[in-house]
Amino acid sequence: MDDDPGGVDAPQKRTPRTEFEARAQQTRAEFEAHAQHARDQFDQAQEKIRERTGRNLLAAIAIGVVLGGMLLVSLLFYTWLFIPFAALLVGFTAWELATALRRDGRDVPRVGSILVGVAVVPIAFFFHVPGLWLAVIGAVVVITVWRLVELLRPSHRGPASAVLADIGAGLFVQLYVTFLAGFYVVLAGDEGGQWWVLAALIIVVTSDVGAYAAGLSFGRHKLAPKISPGKTWEGFAGAAIVSMAAGTLLAWLMLDQPWWEGTIMGLVLMLVGTMGDLTESLIKRELGIKDISGWLPGHGGFLDRLDSILPSAAVAYAFFLIFH
Repeated sequence: MDDDPGGVDAPQKRTPRTEFEARAQQTRAEFEAHAQHARDQFDQAQEKIRERTGRNLLAAIAIGVVLGGMLLVSLLFYTWLFIPFAALLVGFTAWELATALRRDGRDVPRVGSILVGVAVVPIAFFFHVPGLWLAVIGAVVVITVWRLVELLRPSHRGPASAVLADIGAGLFVQLYVTFLAGFYVVLAGDEGGQWWVLAALIIVVTSDVGAYAAGLSFGRHKLAPKISPGKTWEGFAGAAIVSMAAGTLLAWLMLDQPWWEGTIMGLVLMLVGTMGDLTESLIKRELGIKDISGWLPGHGGFLDRLDSILPSAAVAYAFFLIFH
């Protein structure tokens, strides 16, 4: 005879182990659900940022961290390492700009642009401003002769006006990339100058971050819609605030200078960096491209990240001469 007269099985007695496993499975399911929800929200936020800025934020941050780490090692521990670091950036950037100009019809020697640009870096580091001037002049001469020698090949021949335009484009690459970047190299080669290089770069990067955050959060009024539609006056104001704050703190804590000098330096570097950013945007608009290249995910190309840094180099060196 069955113990259960109703014919229904009695519920099994749950042991502590089965209860623990059930709770563990429930906790895991809840955790996975929360994680999936958080990931969905993050993906949605990423998509909104991508639609607003056209950039992959995570990739941009990762690339920035890697380059920033290399920069810190070269400036804070082994200053001579700034030579290969700067040479790498100058070489890649010269290649990018020369390639973009070639796509626009200008016959700019790419290999030659890299070689002379890289050669300028150690000369500027060891021989300072006179060495920078002489090296850049030599680079321009080499690029000009290089283009003229290429006329011996039928595929590189053209009317005199086109050849002169090619030579002018090669000159532009060396002045815009190599010459401007050279002032950071000169500064790094001076005693104590590495701290001014680091301070200037922090201010410029902080300015970009402030403009990005303020523009993304509050941007309504376009700064220069025909040149760079993404820039706003609200972003400009955010850049000014954070760059002056960064300059003030860096002058006090790192450069051992009066705070007001840092405030002025932060403001001037922000203004010059913004002009550099707009200049590069104008160049890309004239060339009909969105990014100089796609080598840096989330950033575009090296020149897209150095657009505000390059013109700031001469300003940083000027502040070093005046206040140091």
